Amino acid sequence: MLKVSKMANGRSHVGWTNFFRNVCRFVQDAGWDEELVNQSYPWVEERVVHWPNIAPWQAALRDGLLEAGVSPYNGYSYDHISGTKVGGTIFDETGYRHTAADLLAAGNPANLRVLLHASVNKIIFEMSKGHRPSAIGVQFKDENGGDQQAFLIQKRRSEVIVSAGAIGSPQLLLISGIGPRSELTKHNISVVLHSEHVGKGMSDNPMNSVFIPTENPPKQSLIETVGITDDGVFIEASSGFSQTADSIHCHHGIMSAEIGQLSTIPPNQRSLEAVRKYVQNKNSLPKEVFHGGFILSKIDGPLSTGNLVLVDTDANSNPNVTFNYFKHPQDLRRCVYGIKTIERIMHTNTFSNFTPKGAQYPMEKLLNMSVTANINLIPKHTDDSTSFEQFCKDTVVTIWHYHGGCHVGKVVDQNYRVIGTSGLRVIDGSTFSRSPGTNPQATVMMMGRYMGVKILRERLGRAAGV
Repeated sequence: MLKVSKMANGRSHVGWTNFFRNVCRFVQDAGWDEELVNQSYPWVEERVVHWPNIAPWQAALRDGLLEAGVSPYNGYSYDHISGTKVGGTIFDETGYRHTAADLLAAGNPANLRVLLHASVNKIIFEMSKGHRPSAIGVQFKDENGGDQQAFLIQKRRSEVIVSAGAIGSPQLLLISGIGPRSELTKHNISVVLHSEHVGKGMSDNPMNSVFIPTENPPKQSLIETVGITDDGVFIEASSGFSQTADSIHCHHGIMSAEIGQLSTIPPNQRSLEAVRKYVQNKNSLPKEVFHGGFILSKIDGPLSTGNLVLVDTDANSNPNVTFNYFKHPQDLRRCVYGIKTIERIMHTNTFSNFTPKGAQYPMEKLLNMSVTANINLIPKHTDDSTSFEQFCKDTVVTIWHYHGGCHVGKVVDQNYRVIGTSGLRVIDGSTFSRSPGTNPQATVMMMGRYMGVKILRERLGRAAGV
């Protein structure tokens, strides 16, 4: 079995600490075996998840959420339930970040061969008249840039499994000849299989943030507390990314526009000039602008969708992805609801203790500071601080919860086999029609364990003649 996986666009970012299950509606909609799901989540959690020592900014958000009416308080919980809660963290007590790579330690080394710095360029198919295209291997570049190939040994029992994420998986299928015929022909790619939905239905959970100035520099914290509202909006927080004089010229973790923020503007507006202008503006910001923390509003299950198309046939090139943030009016309405929720939180007694001399800033001033923070490359408007709708559109950022492009029932079947082929599956977030929970990583990791066990059971059943 060959498994193709990579970080989104080859990047590694600061990373989210929160780890939440989503075991009810999402699991039922996916048609998963609930018993196996309930075995697979703990299997992952035992290896990579810890309970956080909640930071002061996160504790303030917890108390502010409850004071603003986002209740009940559900304590420390992995489960996705309405109200306010503290989730798990993938950072241990020493600050070490655990990832899906840690799960490899539970495997049998005799059955694993992991190639680091190997980049798959193409899936290799066996084509014969009257039969489906059959995946038999992959072409890849090794750590030295050399061209290599890897083939399945037992074609009837083996498979190529693609787990390259919502960006990488549809891109790899397209480069390998599976996708809309018109898109493949445009790039002179030989058509292995016309599959019109590859790269379609791309979504991302839009996020907006409001900067809150504080009396003292807040301790650094990533997302630990979350408010899950009944209106499909999540309220979270981050703090402490500018505690040194030179940090303003580096990155701001969760708010870093160097990581992924080009996705928030249409492909035809992405340019080197726009990036240079962003860097110039960012370097001129006073340090005081980041002497505080952020409260974040994120939309669950956006109705706005876009698509992914190739730029060229190089797997190392980023494809053009359009998410069409807030194109659907319901998404924009929910964003406004999230900003109004943040406003209620700001007016609580809890947060009056954090702001300079206990002052409660007018929301217009907070929005103006948030726009000035220069968190993305989108051109700003003069009414950003007075119109919540315009503020949402101009300050949207990605939280890297991309999904879609290889939807179940359109590109893959219920067992994640690529429809119209044999020996090929896609198992990752590209198959999701919505991002599960406040952070999808728990369900994505669980999905890997779930499908691995399921595939092994299927093989054992066939071997036993069941």
